[in-house]
Amino acid sequence: MQLNELIKKHDPANQFQVLKDSYQQVEYAWNQEVDLSLIDTKKIKNIVLTGLGGSAIGGELLQNFFRTELKYPYTVNRNYELPAYANEETLVLASSYSGNTEETISALNQAIEKKCQIICVTTGGKMEEIATKNKIPCGKLQKGYQPRFALWINFFTLLKMLHSLKLVPDQNENVAQAIDLLKRKGDEYSKEQNAALSLAESLVGYIPVMYAVSDYTSVVGTRFKGQFNENSKQHAFFAYYPELDHNEIMGWEGFKPEQINIKLLNILDEDYHPQVKKRFEITSEVIKKTCAEVIDIKSSEKNSKLRLVDLIYLSDWATYYYAVIRNFDPTTIENINYLKARL
Repeated sequence: MQLNELIKKHDPANQFQVLKDSYQQVEYAWNQEVDLSLIDTKKIKNIVLTGLGGSAIGGELLQNFFRTELKYPYTVNRNYELPAYANEETLVLASSYSGNTEETISALNQAIEKKCQIICVTTGGKMEEIATKNKIPCGKLQKGYQPRFALWINFFTLLKMLHSLKLVPDQNENVAQAIDLLKRKGDEYSKEQNAALSLAESLVGYIPVMYAVSDYTSVVGTRFKGQFNENSKQHAFFAYYPELDHNEIMGWEGFKPEQINIKLLNILDEDYHPQVKKRFEITSEVIKKTCAEVIDIKSSEKNSKLRLVDLIYLSDWATYYYAVIRNFDPTTIENINYLKARL
C-alpha cells in the first residue's frame, strides 16, 4: 500500500496536517499577551514547572534551551506534590493542556497553599477555574490538539512568559528562526520521500533505544521515547550520558541480537563536552561489537536552541510515520484513556 493510502487509512484525525502546520502554534503563542503584573520577579529564587506527559516536555525543553543562561534553580516536577522547598520565593509554572490533569491540579493547589508565585498554562478546565478564582495569570492555549501534538504552543507560551518577565534573554530572533525552521522541515517531511520516513522504515521490527546527554539534549531522548510510546504504540527506551556509562553499558555485555531486536539512536551535538564525545565513540564501538546497529542523529542548525527544535520535530514526524507504516492510528491512546477512567 502506498504511503498516502496508509495515511488516509490510519490517520483519520489528520495529524499529518497538524504536524505540517506546527509553525502556526509558535506564531499564535508568541503573539499572545498575558498580564503578568502580579508576578514580582525580585522575589523569585527558584522555578518549578509542574506538569505531566506532553505538558511536561515543554518544561524540559526550557531546561535544555537555557542550559547556560537561566540563572535560577529550575525543576520539572511530574508528581502530585511540589518539592518541599517550594515557597513564596518559588515561581510555579503549572502546565496542563486539558486543564484537568489530576497530578498537576494537586500540585497547583499546593502551590496556592504555599503562597508561591504562579502562572498557569492551559486550554481551560479545572485549572482555568482555579486560576480565575485565585487571580492567577493564565496563558490560554488553543483547543483541539492532542496534548503531545500541542508541544510548540505549550513551549513557546512558556517561553513568551519568561521572556516577558525578563527572566531569560530576548528571544525574538530565536523564535523567528524557529518558525522558519518548522516551515522548512514541515515541507520537507511531508514529501513522499524524506529523512523522517526513512528513519521510521529502518526501525520496523526493532525496539529503539535513544542515548542523549543530560542537560544538553535529554529532552530529545525523552521526547523520542514518549512519541514512540504514544504515536507508534511501541516500547522504546532512553538513557543519557555520562550516567549510562556507569551502569547501562553493562547491559550490552549480555546482549544477543538473536534474542532481542534493538537499534540504538545516538543523539549527537557539537556542543558536548569533549569527554562526552569520546564516551559516545567508545560506547558505540562496544555496542557495534555485539552486532547491534547504531544510528547517529544530528542537526546541522546553527545554534543549540534551533538544533533542539529540529531534533524534536524529527522525532514527531518519525514516530508518526512509524505508526502509520505499522498500521496504527497515531492519535489514539486507548490504554491511557482506560487508565484515567479507572482512576
